[in-house]
Amino acid sequence: MQNKGFDGDFLSELKRKNNLVDIASNYVRLQQKGNRFWACCPFHSEKTPSFSIMEEDGVYYCFGCKESGDVIKFVQKMENLDFVDAVKFLAERAGMEIPSMQMSAERMQKQQLKERVLSALDYAYKHYMENLYSPDAKKAQDYVKLRKFTRRELEDFKIGYSKDWTDIVKYLSSKGFTESELLAAGIAGKKDGRLYDFIAERLVFPIFNSFGECIGFSARALEKTDFAKYKNTAETIVFQKGRVVFGINILKSQKQQQLLDKIILVEGQMDVIAMHKAGFKCTVACMGTALTADHVRELRRYNQNIYLCFDNDGAGTKATLRAIEMFRNEDVNLKVVRLSGGKDPDEVLQNLGKEKLQEMIDNALPYMDFLILHYQSQFDMEKAEEKNQFVKVILAEIKKLADETLFEPYLEKVRDITKVPLDILRRNIVAKKQEVQVSTPQAPTVPNEKGDEKASKFILASLLHKKDFVDKRLDYSKLLEGFEPYLDIINQNLSLSSIFDIEGASDDELLMEIVNFNFSGFEEDGDKYFKECIWKLAENNLKKMQARLNEEYKVCDDLDKRAKIAAQLGKLAISLKNKSLEEFYGRR
Repeated sequence: MQNKGFDGDFLSELKRKNNLVDIASNYVRLQQKGNRFWACCPFHSEKTPSFSIMEEDGVYYCFGCKESGDVIKFVQKMENLDFVDAVKFLAERAGMEIPSMQMSAERMQKQQLKERVLSALDYAYKHYMENLYSPDAKKAQDYVKLRKFTRRELEDFKIGYSKDWTDIVKYLSSKGFTESELLAAGIAGKKDGRLYDFIAERLVFPIFNSFGECIGFSARALEKTDFAKYKNTAETIVFQKGRVVFGINILKSQKQQQLLDKIILVEGQMDVIAMHKAGFKCTVACMGTALTADHVRELRRYNQNIYLCFDNDGAGTKATLRAIEMFRNEDVNLKVVRLSGGKDPDEVLQNLGKEKLQEMIDNALPYMDFLILHYQSQFDMEKAEEKNQFVKVILAEIKKLADETLFEPYLEKVRDITKVPLDILRRNIVAKKQEVQVSTPQAPTVPNEKGDEKASKFILASLLHKKDFVDKRLDYSKLLEGFEPYLDIINQNLSLSSIFDIEGASDDELLMEIVNFNFSGFEEDGDKYFKECIWKLAENNLKKMQARLNEEYKVCDDLDKRAKIAAQLGKLAISLKNKSLEEFYGRR
């Protein structure tokens, strides 16, 4: 394992100036209990808090999904950044200068490529914007007029135009970008040995991350074509479709200005632009792809009031139902906007105006009310069999509610629709009783963990956490054969947080288990249990030595050697009988 490239003293200072509890409180609701802070995990859906932070050590751990790390990794996960960019983010926050890095040639090459790709994309979107105002951009200008985009929308969304198949390639080549860099950025494709603009002759919508960096493009055809109406940048080193939220940079700006009271989620970028034009600046879209856990996490950290405003058709309904499943166990206030007078928000605005759309948003339904109405429309309540199916479906949805206090009012709604008595509906709801206090999370047990594995883990964790009951006389390299890399880390006397500076540390399952070992329950008998673990491993090692010497004795013809082996065996027998650890003491 190697350091990730930055000086250890710099990283320690960076973490000291960026308290993990302070950083995490911007993303999750923390509650202190004992020496830990608890929250519902931001990395997986849960109802009972299992995500914990040890403030003094500067590390977090989720007892549910096993995610673990320091403040740098937390920022990486929450902001979708790599290690270097997370360090830059925290350094800027703390007002620290970033020192030069020392990294492997492969890592350095990847970092340099990423920087070149972002630079190429930055040049590209600005060039496309300039193209939109050129004399030979009439097709694009006519479309912009047709959509009634004002200069404000063009500037806010940096809308541009790709004039032909070679213009952007020539322009970026003149700026010193290589063929491999243009391909890596997704700006160019290659055919018959020649580069071409991947989104040629289309209206261009740059896609930005939350830091305002252009990471890719979506482009719309302006004439009838055999190809798709929209083309998006392929996956690149900076563009992963399952993480992209169109308009996130503007949403972040709204939050910074304290103007964000909700997030409206629509299906496509044209809807986003139309909504912004009408004054709904809190609107974003997920680039025409299915909502992912990364999207959910990205949106939830900006605001907890989420409004689903998908198209008024079968596909839009399916997208709404899937989004409900993705959001329902998150700590959000989820509502569904029911559109009428148009198939999508853009069409509703054109047909009815922004006042009517505002009414629809104001009258958005809590997601459970939407589900009841949706499934009610799928069954004929006049038919006993279909009514029974409706009841089963809705009761299953009610059971999923995180707040059991909502069971009764929704059961009453079902009663009013179906005329099924409340006591019968209640009987069919089997509510899982869960303890919601933050003191409940416990370290999970490993189902098939062998005793010696369990003992090794406890000893390693005790050494790493410098427990008072550790026997300092022992040579643990003799006792823990095969665990040398972990003992090397322990012997460096690193802080727990500094362990995450080691390349690959957070991917090592055993290392993460001992870093986050839960010693609760060992306050009184930790010393006794440590000694039991030591003897268990010592006994196993002594028996292995005994078995090896017995085999040697059987095949040895030299009488002097046989006598020496016999003496060793006798000594081992005494050690086993007396539970002696003399064999494992360090040199004195």
